[in-house]
Amino acid sequence: MKLGYGRVSAKDQNSERQLVKFRELGIEDRFIFVDKQSGKDFDRPRYQAMRLMIREGDLVYIDALDRLGRDYDGIITEWKYITREVGADIVCLDNETLFDSRKFKTMGDFGKVMEDQFLSLLAYVAEQERKKNRQRQAEGIEVARADGVIFGRPKQEIDEKFVEAYQEWKAGQLSAMEAMRRIGMKKPTFYRRVKEYEEINERF
Repeated sequence: MKLGYGRVSAKDQNSERQLVKFRELGIEDRFIFVDKQSGKDFDRPRYQAMRLMIREGDLVYIDALDRLGRDYDGIITEWKYITREVGADIVCLDNETLFDSRKFKTMGDFGKVMEDQFLSLLAYVAEQERKKNRQRQAEGIEVARADGVIFGRPKQEIDEKFVEAYQEWKAGQLSAMEAMRRIGMKKPTFYRRVKEYEEINERF
């Protein structure tokens, strides 16, 4: 049986593009599961419903790996659960050459080793990239401060907490309202800080 799992990060985001892809593959609507919330963990109602339905021999399609989630340790755990414990397969439509568990299975035990190394490398690279981005942005802010740029009242200046929420919001992993709640900013302040931060990025 074919199943499709899609995710967008907020209720006001449109999942239609993902749905079209699943329908073109012949997946019935009753076997398409879409969550409208952050991918920070796997405690999502539609994902959990699909997880309960998956059986050995099934094929799970996702549009991209980050639609499954953005916690890469969690992705590895879920990938192995679906492909090894349940005996189903996963295909990521945006990169089927790399992300198709059926290819690893044809290699036998060696395929498991290759799959483990591939998934571990993916998690490492993703984590290093996140750290690098945060470091570059923090350095840009410090240089701007040294150059006399003022970000506002001390309690609401641009800090790492804001940067993290901003990144997730811009990546579509968080709605603006969720970002504001997380960092305790009201709408006018949030968008003012966004403007200041983007001006810094243009300079550096």
